[in-house]
Amino acid sequence: MRTGSGNDRYARQVIFPKIGMEGQSRLKAGRVTLVGCGALGTVIANTLARSGVGFLRIIDRDYVEWNNLQRQVLFDESDAREGRPKAVAAAERLRTINSDIEIEPVIADVHVGNIETLAEGASLILDGTDNFETRYLINDVAVKHGISWVYGACVASEGMVMPIVPNRTPCLRCIFDAPPPAGTSPTCDTAGVIAPIVQIVAALQAAEAMKILVGAMDDVRPRLTQISAWDGEFSTFDMAPALDGGGCACCRDRQFVYLDGKATGRTAALCGRNAVQVRPASDTKLDLEALGDRVGSVSNGRVQVNRYLLRFDVDSYGITVFRDGRAIIKGASSPDEGKSVYAKYIGN
Repeated sequence: MRTGSGNDRYARQVIFPKIGMEGQSRLKAGRVTLVGCGALGTVIANTLARSGVGFLRIIDRDYVEWNNLQRQVLFDESDAREGRPKAVAAAERLRTINSDIEIEPVIADVHVGNIETLAEGASLILDGTDNFETRYLINDVAVKHGISWVYGACVASEGMVMPIVPNRTPCLRCIFDAPPPAGTSPTCDTAGVIAPIVQIVAALQAAEAMKILVGAMDDVRPRLTQISAWDGEFSTFDMAPALDGGGCACCRDRQFVYLDGKATGRTAALCGRNAVQVRPASDTKLDLEALGDRVGSVSNGRVQVNRYLLRFDVDSYGITVFRDGRAIIKGASSPDEGKSVYAKYIGN
C-alpha cells in the first residue's frame, strides 16, 4: 500500500493558478488563530487543515453537547457523551486528517486579558464566535496590531461574511459602529440555525482566509456578502466608502474601547443554550477534584470530573466548571442569575 506524499495531498490545490507551489508554501508558513470552534469554527478548521495551513491555534471556551452534532462537523457522539472540550476534540480529529501541520488547542474564553497573547504571531484571525462582544474585541486587536481577520456570522438561514485588512478595507466598526442592543437581533435560541448556512458562511470565510495567506491581496475586496441559504440568494455590498469616509473611531482615532475593557463584561449568555457563562475577574487554577468533593453533598453525588472540567447538577441548574475558573451554568436565564449561582456553589 502506497503512502501519499505531501505533493499528492495538495495536488489538486496546487494546480489552481491562484495558489500554485508558491501559494502552497505560503499556506504552510501561515499561522492562524481561530476564535471559536463551534458551527463556523469546525468547518473553517476542517477546511484550513486539509488545505495545509501550517499552524492552527483553536480557541474555544465550551464543551460538546448533543445539539452541536447537527452542524458542528468535527465532533461525534462520543465527544458529546463525554462532554469533551471542543478545542481538544477538534484538535485530535484534525490531527488524524493532517499530521503534517501543528494544531494548538486552547480551552479558554477570549477576553481583554488574554486576546493579545492569543493573537501574538498570527498571520490571520478567523471569527468562529457566536457573540458581538468578542467580534469587536477581535476587531480592536486586529486593527491595533495590523492583523487581517475575517468576520462571519449566521442565524436561521441567513449569514454574512466580510474580510478585514487593516488600512486596506473597512474594519467592523466602520460598518457597524456598535453592537445591536440586546434583544433586538435574532439568535439561535429564538430563530434556530440550519447546517447549510453554516457551511456556506464558513466556506466563504475559508476562501477569504486562503487569499490573504497566499498573498493574493488584490483579490481581497472590501465587500460585505449576505446570504440566504433557504432562498438561494446572495447579495454583495461595496464597503469601500465606509473606510474612505474616515469617520471610524477605531481605524482613524485608534480608540480601542473593547480592548481597553471599557465595553466588555465577565458574563455572557450562550447562543442556543439557555445558559450563562461566568468568568472570574482573573484567570485562576482551580483544584477541580477538591471542588468536586465539596459539591458532592449538594448534587447527590452526581459529579463528573476529568482533567479539563467538572460537571454537576444542583437544583434546576447544570453547572460545568473549567480549571481557569470559568463556569457555564445551564438553566440560568440572566447574567445576574448566573453570577448568583456561581457565588453560591463555586465562590466569589
